[in-house]
Amino acid sequence: MMTSSKPMRNFELEVYFSKWEFTAKHHMTASDLESMSLSTLLGMASEEDREAFENLWLGYTQTWGSDALRVEIAKTYNTMDATDILCLAGAGEGIYAVSKCILSPEDHAIVPTPNYQSAETIPLSVCDVTGVPMVEDASKPGGWYLDIEAIKAAIRPNTKLVSLNFPHNPTGHLIAEQEMNELIELCRDKGIYILSDEVYRGVELDLNDQSPQIADVYEKGISLNVMSKAYGLPGLRIGWIATKDKAMLEKVERYKHFLSICNSAPSETLSIIALKNRQSILTRNRDLMTENVVLLEALFDDFPGLIQWQRPLGGCVAFPQYTGPGNVETFCQSLIDDSGVLLLPSSIYGSDLTDVPLDRFRIGFGRDVIFKDGLMAMRKHFETHFSEFSR
Repeated sequence: MMTSSKPMRNFELEVYFSKWEFTAKHHMTASDLESMSLSTLLGMASEEDREAFENLWLGYTQTWGSDALRVEIAKTYNTMDATDILCLAGAGEGIYAVSKCILSPEDHAIVPTPNYQSAETIPLSVCDVTGVPMVEDASKPGGWYLDIEAIKAAIRPNTKLVSLNFPHNPTGHLIAEQEMNELIELCRDKGIYILSDEVYRGVELDLNDQSPQIADVYEKGISLNVMSKAYGLPGLRIGWIATKDKAMLEKVERYKHFLSICNSAPSETLSIIALKNRQSILTRNRDLMTENVVLLEALFDDFPGLIQWQRPLGGCVAFPQYTGPGNVETFCQSLIDDSGVLLLPSSIYGSDLTDVPLDRFRIGFGRDVIFKDGLMAMRKHFETHFSEFSR
């Protein structure tokens, strides 16, 4: 389905969160991993890095990001150098700036749905966009897949950008390396950019399923990442793009002059410390996710027929199907009203491009105590409201 450029609509997820995120007793739809205190992060630092933070000069920073930060980010790729990295104020600035820099009103973009809304809404404010729905298939690992043939069919002579998001928000699906290679060859033949949102890379439930980062394997690939999700450090507001396309990178840097201009100096220094300790942080977060997924599966297993669940492949969110009485909207509303449990009904993932399943909800399992307390509240709610489903 296609549509023309249009004014940006409200960011429905953020509108919903502005009402509930900090007032709900149990935030069970968080999309980030467990965070940490400043003292904990500084406890990971070398003496040199700790002194650098304590003696930090609080002036403007380089628009590109500090040299030291870009060096550490480049180490998270196989083929990137520090000069291939542009630091940004979170991933949202990256989605916005890349879309505005790559696309013009005469162009066309392709976006899978459902998706993080800005990946759709920003391109739509510039040009025509085609939505390609993620396909539900219980026989596939994780219960979903991206139809590469549908993307191929959607390509037009003026297609300029394909947007990806794997591990996928909200389904937790991963694109297989073979599928990625097929998509790259398709885009290379047509000269199409691929913007790949890789914010959950490193927290796949099985690292053997991990896909390559697009900037490492495609000359017109743009990898987007951030400290917020897999690293669990959203308060730092540090994101970046990586690409071998120097002209595109410079164009985005120039556009950044009208946005954040530069990043927070303390945040850059703290991000360097986190990146130097990335293996221990990511291992901790994967272990926590695995533990929480098992607990979540136990809850759903104890109430058969209420929720249809398949374990996601990566990231800390999933998109289960509600199969109980009523509909998913009343289910989520009852949870927040009666038990203080916040979930995201799939209507929040509504798209201007395609239909999205209306019987699903997003649940997050990347937090520690908050998740476990929320799970206990969900169990009590199920026992009270859905006792007929209990084993």
